Amino acid sequence: MIASLPMYERRETAETLDALWAGVHLRLPFNAPDWLTREGCLWDHWGNPNLVLSQTCGLPYRARLIGKMQLVASPDNRLSGCPAGHYNSVFVVRRDDPRSDLAAFADAPLAYNEPLSQSGWAAPYNHAAGLGFAFSNPVYTGAHVNSARTLAEGRVDIACIDAVSWRLIQRHDAHASTLRELGRTAPTPAPPFITAQGRDVAAIAAALCGAIDALTPEARDIIGLYGLVQIPNAQYLAIPNPPEPGAPRQNG
Repeated sequence: MIASLPMYERRETAETLDALWAGVHLRLPFNAPDWLTREGCLWDHWGNPNLVLSQTCGLPYRARLIGKMQLVASPDNRLSGCPAGHYNSVFVVRRDDPRSDLAAFADAPLAYNEPLSQSGWAAPYNHAAGLGFAFSNPVYTGAHVNSARTLAEGRVDIACIDAVSWRLIQRHDAHASTLRELGRTAPTPAPPFITAQGRDVAAIAAALCGAIDALTPEARDIIGLYGLVQIPNAQYLAIPNPPEPGAPRQNG
């Protein structure tokens, strides 16, 4: 069996995520892994028929996992300007960049973490499309923390970063002081917690909710997780899927 909580894991959050899983494990009415799985490809976790609990991104969920895995709940991350169970993405630039109009970055190198990332690619693509332009020079980085670092080092001009990741980057990474927020995308349903088909979703949701409640306020702040919200699949499916980075933009 597999359990993983990969979305916001970094050195500063790992111990608290372990404590969260220990709390879930304690409350589950069936056998589950003693420890979180950290090795292997995330797709090996997310699509595994032995998955007990993981957290995925909204775009992989709606593009590949709906119908194959079950939605457990969505996280309440207490993000400013977002309803509970939702999040958004932050457009970040260097502090010394004088540009203030997002469209001025249309042809600039844009750091994105993954092609199948709601926050790093779908959100900026859909946001720009709503403003009548497209980011034409996307640069793959592999992780939101890498996007921020690449931006700070001057290798790209703008990055789009999940608001929870940006909160952690501001808290823990010194180079964040050289960056500034340019704007934010509209809120969308937050990265969902999922489980395999056939699992008792209600029991898993209750165990996860109880484990979150049992954390100290300080621990909840460390991982930015304060509760769960039930958001229907239809709200995830309502978000347009973007083309692959570098693919021609579709008109209309």
